[in-house]
Amino acid sequence: MKELLFLGNLGTGEIIIIAIVVLLLFGGKKIPELMKGIGKGVKNFKDGVKGIEDDIDIDNTKDQNKTTDKQ
Repeated sequence: MKELLFLGNLGTGEIIIIAIVVLLLFGGKKIPELMKGIGKGVKNFKDGVKGIEDDIDIDNTKDQNKTTDKQ
């Protein structure tokens, strides 16, 4: 298993302890709501990045069309 950059060497025991602490802090009902919110945030972020990439592609296409029109 590859090492995660920010987590270092986590074993099964450490992961179980972290899961128990999260369960105790947030409770069983809050965790699905938390994951749903995180999922929506990630989806919005990806949509935003895709929108920016599309804008850059459109700008590049316009610039290429302008240079071919001048020639």
